[in-house]
Amino acid sequence: MFESALVVKELPADLWELRRPLVYRGARDTITVPAGFPTDFASVPRPFWWFVPRAGRHTKAAVLHDFLCRRGDHLDPAIHRSDADGIFRRTMREGGVDLLRRWIMWAAVRWTQFGLFRISQGGVGELFGVLAITALALPVLLPGATVVAVSLVAFWVLRLAVYVIARLVGRRSGEPVPRFLAAR
Repeated sequence: MFESALVVKELPADLWELRRPLVYRGARDTITVPAGFPTDFASVPRPFWWFVPRAGRHTKAAVLHDFLCRRGDHLDPAIHRSDADGIFRRTMREGGVDLLRRWIMWAAVRWTQFGLFRISQGGVGELFGVLAITALALPVLLPGATVVAVSLVAFWVLRLAVYVIARLVGRRSGEPVPRFLAAR
């Protein structure tokens, strides 16, 4: 269980910095994410934010997972990526994330270990588990993610068109382009 509150400070580029250590005590080990550690909370592609927002009940688990994935090999004893992913799933359960959502999130982080046909220490059996969860989840998640992705592209095109029109009108009238329309 987590023994401390999550206290963060916002940084540029959608990052956050821990202002106080985040302490997790498991059955055998205590893991401390140090103050100053940068995180993006949950690394969820934007089309899936409707299903898993970047912050929620899973936030502390995501911060701990970020730390273990970036620093796990420096801990004593070292933590393998598949173990970090398992701790992620367990801490989501302890944090009240529902069964289906935490298994889908676990499968998503496990996919990063199967890139380029690598199979991590979890072995072939784990790969089949990840495939099974993915096969169950995709028919539900993909339609929503597709709608969101298409909407994001349509909004980007609309914003670009408004920006171009505002620039053209602004040049003729000598008025500056409103800040909210200016590209960032």
